[in-house]
Amino acid sequence: MVSPMSDRKKISGAALVMAIATFMSRIAGLVRDVVVARIFGAGFVSDAFFMAFTIPNLLRRFFGEGALTAAFVPVYTEISTSKGEDEAERLACRSVTLLCLAMLVVVAAGMLLSPWIVRGVGFGFGDIGGKLELTTSLTRVMFPYVGLVSVLALVTGILNVRGHFFLPSLSPLLLNVGMILGALLLGDFFSHPIYGLATGVLLGGVAQLLLQYPVLLRYRIRLRPDFHFGADAALRRITRLMLPGIAGVAIYQINVIVTRLLASFLPQGSVSYLYYGQRLFEFPQGIFVVSLAQAVLPMMSRQAAEGDDEAFRDSLQFALSLMVVFTLPAIFGLMICARPVFSLFFMGGEFDLTALDATSLTLIYYAPGLLCVGLSRVAAQTFYALKDTRTPVIVSFWTLLVNAGLGFLLMGPLQYLGLALALSLASAFNALLLIILLRRRIGPFVRLSLLKPLRGTIPATLGMILVATPIVGLCDWSLPGLVWQKSMILFLAVASGGLVFLLLCLLFRVEEVSRVWHMLRRRRAGGSV
Repeated sequence: MVSPMSDRKKISGAALVMAIATFMSRIAGLVRDVVVARIFGAGFVSDAFFMAFTIPNLLRRFFGEGALTAAFVPVYTEISTSKGEDEAERLACRSVTLLCLAMLVVVAAGMLLSPWIVRGVGFGFGDIGGKLELTTSLTRVMFPYVGLVSVLALVTGILNVRGHFFLPSLSPLLLNVGMILGALLLGDFFSHPIYGLATGVLLGGVAQLLLQYPVLLRYRIRLRPDFHFGADAALRRITRLMLPGIAGVAIYQINVIVTRLLASFLPQGSVSYLYYGQRLFEFPQGIFVVSLAQAVLPMMSRQAAEGDDEAFRDSLQFALSLMVVFTLPAIFGLMICARPVFSLFFMGGEFDLTALDATSLTLIYYAPGLLCVGLSRVAAQTFYALKDTRTPVIVSFWTLLVNAGLGFLLMGPLQYLGLALALSLASAFNALLLIILLRRRIGPFVRLSLLKPLRGTIPATLGMILVATPIVGLCDWSLPGLVWQKSMILFLAVASGGLVFLLLCLLFRVEEVSRVWHMLRRRRAGGSV
């Protein structure tokens, strides 16, 4: 039996590798958003694109990264463990074949029904001439991306179970590169430059999928058509698990859709303000939350398949501890650096002072939800490892009601900021309910040792705040330009705050930080993680 310390090392190592790859992808994403903001600003055209991109992006979560991965990985892990690699490969081939057929139907239906879909999620756009029509046209252009990225999600699950995390986590980099090149180079080939950006989405999706092919060859995984669906009991189990998981795992994205629907009734630019704030919010979310949640699923699926309940609870507790330790400083870092980041990278061109103020405040209202999103992701992955996709569906239903109700109440007095606050509060409700239900399912798992990291993390975070805040105050971020001055001050604030946090965590012997620090040192010295 594998020791808990060995399992913790594997979880930490996988999360670290994915965090590094995700960080590189998020940097490219930041560059992408800067390019889009400078070229298209925050108004008629950008509102239409972001609303159009929301629709295939949501379906990507439904059919791809969310429900499919959550249903496929535990079953694939069980088959690989109990019946061997040949049977696991047959399951993978049949799953890919069935998914491709399903995606052909979904993409065709989505392109055909785009006018009604767009009117449903962006109803408020109907009051502005041509806005719904542009959104519909962009949606049709980008809808095939759903199929590409769904197949990518299944391939990612296969490689994660085999222990490979880096290239799948790096694939969003290619999407961002495709969108950057589309915005800069392809706009002149269309009636409106925004179609160049939409075409870049498709090119990025193709590149993401092709990136994984050499890795599949390295592991001698030969994905080929296999239409023997009816004879595969494991495939039927995946399908049964996936159907309820469609709503459960995509809860956060569904909330985003509700938020943007309500925002379509607010003054022009509101959708863009929320989008830009959300994009910066997703920077640490992708690095810490998604990486850790994705790393823990294969490990906990194996432990559940082996019936090792003690190791299962230990992995869950360790994942929750990691999430708290690394998201707490990220929350305050987002709040401190919101205005500096938007001022340095976005301000200029069509992105003016009004947009700077609006997006900065939006990010501040989003930030507290980071910890809740992280806890929700770990709790949801735990249910999926137990092959329970029904419970997150129940939670998602109530969370949607909470988000919609709070959004409707708060959008009046607070406008778009009320929608951001409603999403953060709904995320807290989601996390609390999932954890309560998980405790009923597996018994008490929140031990006193889970609170131990807070004794070091809280003072370390306070130290970071006390160091970074006065440094940020050295610059007037409302002024355009001053690129070098802004860059130096922001870098000094982030580097000084991060260093103080790291040193204080090491001083207080926060195990989670010490483990990651030693892994980084060994990697730099040429060792393996």
